[in-house]
Amino acid sequence: MSRILTERGFTRRDFMSSALALGGMTAAASVLGPSNLWGAVSHRPLDPVNPDILFGTTSSLWGEQHDAEWAVKRIAALGLQGIEPYGNQIEKYRRNPMALKKLFDDAGITFIDASNGEAGQSTNFIDPDQIPKTIADHVAFARDFLQPLGAGHWKCNMGARPPGGPNDDQLKRLANTLNEIGRQTLPMGIRVAPHPHIWGPMERESEVRRVMELTDRQYVWLTTDTGHLTLGGMDAVQIMSDYFPRIAEVHLKDTYAKYRGNTSTPTQEQHRTASVYHNLGGGGVDFPAVFKLLRDRHYKGWVVLDLDGPRKGDDGFDAIGGNMNLAVDDYIAHNINYLRNVLGVGLPPLG
Repeated sequence: MSRILTERGFTRRDFMSSALALGGMTAAASVLGPSNLWGAVSHRPLDPVNPDILFGTTSSLWGEQHDAEWAVKRIAALGLQGIEPYGNQIEKYRRNPMALKKLFDDAGITFIDASNGEAGQSTNFIDPDQIPKTIADHVAFARDFLQPLGAGHWKCNMGARPPGGPNDDQLKRLANTLNEIGRQTLPMGIRVAPHPHIWGPMERESEVRRVMELTDRQYVWLTTDTGHLTLGGMDAVQIMSDYFPRIAEVHLKDTYAKYRGNTSTPTQEQHRTASVYHNLGGGGVDFPAVFKLLRDRHYKGWVVLDLDGPRKGDDGFDAIGGNMNLAVDDYIAHNINYLRNVLGVGLPPLG
């Protein structure tokens, strides 16, 4: 794929294929309606420049500390518009997704989607012996759980990183797996959106660009996570600009300034000792530049806080006495206040 960019940040291939991407999005809209593609249309605009940005959070901030019922009420009260739960948050609803939908509907917020990797679900996109199960598991989950809840896209991680990093044949198998899942889920109105992640097969810039080159724009979109892109040695704003027509969801995650431009990924042992992620404002990600891009290019979709919950050794945790529940609220408040005070998002003030 040509890497020559136009002044607007598109590759020539991106520009020529935008009609195909639009066609895919139109197909999705025809199944579930346009409101399901971007989220509930009844949400009041929060961004001062681009009214089509919707703001939510994943459940990673509270993890095992709270259940879905607490989360839905708390997030609605804080003024955010949706939640992307992790698997542990939705397991009790796997056989009854409409009960979860009622919980969200009653609170006036949107079920955005659910990260893949639920109990029993294969996330191996590389091993030829595992790929058929991966495809079948993902299509079944999309049909039986995400579609009834009205999800318009699906953030997918792709399993563990092969030792030494993936070779080109492995990346081709990964891309083919994404293409096949996307081909089967798009008629349900669900766009598959791989999530580049450190310690995964799409960690470094060359891997992200190769998978995006190999995947079909009709079937495969992208979840851009500002923290993981930075920790993987990338310029998050540049990646978002280059693949802007294919972004299905943006994850807001920060890291420490020392990791900006790094060439060596932090280890999982470093992450276990104290999170390599950080609340917004940690210095690793240029969030004003991220939002300038989203506003200037009129991004239409979800922007989601995706930060680890507090752990011993993290900035701010010990300062509040090591109380995990207090720290969860403190972390949530910090990041909402950052959106409001630094980025001008119209969320209500917090104490």
